[in-house]
Amino acid sequence: MVIKHIMVLLFLVFRLSSATVTYNVQSFGAKSDGRSDSKNAFLKAWSLSCNSTSPASIYVPAGRYLIASALTFSGQGCKSRAITFNIAGTLVAPSSYNAIGDAQVWIKFYIVKNVTINGGTLDAQGSSLWACKTSGKACPKGSTVRPYTSTNLHRVFVRTSVFFLFSFFHEIITNMYLLQTLGFYHSQNIVISKLRSLNSQMFHMLLYSCKNAKIQGVSIVAPGLSPNTDGIHLTYSTGITILSSKISTGDDCVSIGPGNSNIWIEKVVCGPGHGISIGSLGWEREEPGVQNVTVKTTTFVGTTNGLRIKAWARSSNGFVNGVYFKGATMMNVKFPIIIDGNYCPNNNNCPMLAQLGS
Repeated sequence: MVIKHIMVLLFLVFRLSSATVTYNVQSFGAKSDGRSDSKNAFLKAWSLSCNSTSPASIYVPAGRYLIASALTFSGQGCKSRAITFNIAGTLVAPSSYNAIGDAQVWIKFYIVKNVTINGGTLDAQGSSLWACKTSGKACPKGSTVRPYTSTNLHRVFVRTSVFFLFSFFHEIITNMYLLQTLGFYHSQNIVISKLRSLNSQMFHMLLYSCKNAKIQGVSIVAPGLSPNTDGIHLTYSTGITILSSKISTGDDCVSIGPGNSNIWIEKVVCGPGHGISIGSLGWEREEPGVQNVTVKTTTFVGTTNGLRIKAWARSSNGFVNGVYFKGATMMNVKFPIIIDGNYCPNNNNCPMLAQLGS
């Protein structure tokens, strides 16, 4: 009888410890009027979730919530085994791209584990930056400009004992011109489900040095003429799955940069946009390759390109290996399949392989 009571007690303790605790951002001052800055309310909900010893949920009710400056959710020191964002409303960025400042990422997750985003909309209000770029005024140039010319820093910092110091500087150098709506950095076991991203200033979603992520049922929308508004960009990541999503942008629907492996893309509809691209690659002499990429059952409608692999005409030890394209449907696509070893957008200051040596 005593053993039975002990077993019941242990069961109740386990149930209590595994129960999910929920934090409503409105409880911490978030306003759904689209005008009051709700950033601190989101940070408070995140802090409590991180410090919870049980799985935690952050709930965002219906309405529009202004996040007036760059917002970073850091997973360093988190106790919770899992944190889920259940979003019924819309997070709204300031209309001025200068409000994000030097951070370059509007909503950033840094060194997090077991984070899920369910539903909701991110409205980055990128039209002011697009207008700036169209006018020819001084404004961020975007991903078509290579912001560094040094040897690849990624291979340097992974060989040192101060990984995150070098990683930090590499992120700044590599992504200094990329204004991102949502970025995950050095994170693992991520799920992004049924999220809608609207009018990103530049990249909608970026995964940098991430492991095991699933992006499913997302909707990404920007006008076909909006510059550098890549849908999903992957770099130095592994074990990434993108499923059943609709992406309409002014640049690549999905772009796969250097150092990615074990990527699965299926049932993605792309258009308008520049297609699904591996690259650009080969800018650095020492650069990690791309391998084990599967793209299947995709649909391209009104895109510039369909399936593309692009590399600069430079001497590099980068490579592409184990790529599998199957079951693509293309309608009104200008260049259905491209393998471009002489990539140089706008044909401006293009590198020449012969000048750099073999």
